[in-house]
Amino acid sequence: MPPLAPSGRRTLARIIDMILVAIVVGLVTWGFGVNEYDVNGDDVQYGKSLAQSLLAAVLYIAYDTIMITRSGQTLGKKWLGMRVANLDNGSTPSTQTTLIRSAVLWIPFAFCCACIWTAISGGWSYFDKPYKQGLHDKAAKTVVVSTG
Repeated sequence: MPPLAPSGRRTLARIIDMILVAIVVGLVTWGFGVNEYDVNGDDVQYGKSLAQSLLAAVLYIAYDTIMITRSGQTLGKKWLGMRVANLDNGSTPSTQTTLIRSAVLWIPFAFCCACIWTAISGGWSYFDKPYKQGLHDKAAKTVVVSTG
């Protein structure tokens, strides 16, 4: 198996991916008039906030699942020379494995605690031994390895 990817590079790849998908989420929700930040004290619209969170979760999960199932890489990982691999044999994860990995990462992110959950789940890789796994990697039994 190739060497494990450095946690700092993983974090940068995740930030790149978050920005790319956030742009799509923003454009789609703006186009449908669903914006989480259209809230004022007189007119709190929980439905719009929930709709944006749901859309964000679906798009983030779909992005990660489709990209990683195809090549083991999201755009951020590809640009920074990394890929996701099964812990047991180094192969590209299956759709089911990638869906588990993506759901563990993105469902809490979209619905309750974006910054906190991202820091905990992804930040776990900075301290995890010996495989540098985030919590989403542990759930799916995957690792992130360098490709170059």
